[in-house]
Amino acid sequence: MSLLIKNGRIVTASDDYVADIFIEADKITTIGKNLDMKADQVIDAKNKLVIPGGIDPHVHLEMPFMGTFSSDNYETGTRAALFGGTTMVIDFVIQSQGNSLHAALAEWQGRSDGNALSDYSFHMAVTDFNEDTKAEIKDIIEVEGISSFKTFMAYKGSLMIDDRQMVGLMDEVKKHGGMVSVHATNGDIIDYLVATNKSEGNLSPLYHYLSQPEITESEATGRFADMAYHTGVPAYVVHLTCEGALNKIREVAKRNQKVFVETCIQYLTLDASLYERGFEAAKWVMSPPLREKRNQAGLWAGINQNLIQTIATDHCPFMWEQKKKGENDFTKIPNGQPGIEHRMELLYSEGVCKEKISLNKFVEISSTNSAKIFGVFPQKGCIAVGSDADLVIFDPNEKHVISAKTHHMNVDYSAWEGCEVTGKCKTTILRGKIAVHENKVFVEKGYGKFVKRNKLSSVI
Repeated sequence: MSLLIKNGRIVTASDDYVADIFIEADKITTIGKNLDMKADQVIDAKNKLVIPGGIDPHVHLEMPFMGTFSSDNYETGTRAALFGGTTMVIDFVIQSQGNSLHAALAEWQGRSDGNALSDYSFHMAVTDFNEDTKAEIKDIIEVEGISSFKTFMAYKGSLMIDDRQMVGLMDEVKKHGGMVSVHATNGDIIDYLVATNKSEGNLSPLYHYLSQPEITESEATGRFADMAYHTGVPAYVVHLTCEGALNKIREVAKRNQKVFVETCIQYLTLDASLYERGFEAAKWVMSPPLREKRNQAGLWAGINQNLIQTIATDHCPFMWEQKKKGENDFTKIPNGQPGIEHRMELLYSEGVCKEKISLNKFVEISSTNSAKIFGVFPQKGCIAVGSDADLVIFDPNEKHVISAKTHHMNVDYSAWEGCEVTGKCKTTILRGKIAVHENKVFVEKGYGKFVKRNKLSSVI
């Protein structure tokens, strides 16, 4: 099969020009003006943007958590991603304490194999680093193609590892060419504040937020950066939310250390005032929580200063009935919110349209940087001859309203209900095949492939 995209405004992380793109099978084979080539399908993209397919580096699909599972599985979650212009997601395999990394990988493969519509890959979350786990690292990177390892500095008693384990993991991962990422919040302080609030009868969702103040994130971010500096391992902070934590990244740059940073679309567009809505606030119970609005200016500045490289979602939805398990105790509310479908359009609307970022920066932080950091560039994350034909045809002017009534995620509420955005993904192309066009899906579950990733290959 061949596909010709005519007259589109092609925007990459570095370029902006009008041209045609010719695709054969799953690759881009020709880019040029006024191409006269016979194709099985032709799309006229006049007055539209043509951008690389989005890469969401942080999602949780069908994740076991707090006695339940996140409500989007690999079929529903990746379908929703395609509707929103995201052609690849990276999920987290989470080791159970006492079990092996390979056992965890097999569990996640059982959920994902044959079910995804978009392409996908994995990070490996290490919750029990010991000599047996250490012996698995080389194989996970070199055979399984998973080169990033997540750690938790919170969720004490279930996911959290201590600093000794962290340094040991860093040393081993560095030896084999991988990267260590972190959920950076101070688990001990959070546990103390949670216990204090519960003992005082403070049980509403507001106290989830108040039990995780910004200092817990800034302290842990700095400590993680120091350990990474000591070991020399490539380091990545997931879902950074506040200026205090970002200032720790600014500080370590003074000693010539590079720590990659991700923030999420919710932290750029929503704020902690939502926690004042009684139990409805459970919709936005996530960790770290939303922050005070003043932090958003700092995050947008951090993007333009190249301190923040990627925008993710931390997509981890739960049905309202699942959230209601914590109606009388905020510690029983499953943490997470939906967002996989709205990342690209919200980022364009809030960032580009409001002149907070450029078009090239939009592509860079929604796709290209993730491809580089996580070892799939130039296969993905760019528009170039020989690259995978993962493309989005995007109408920069179409306005629409986000609502649970129209989204494709398997969740019965929206974190952005009623929000009007400018910019719409009209066509999503995955490896040369039209996956979504004019709000209809044209690929079946199983079309998405697992993508093995290289060792860290690019410094950006």
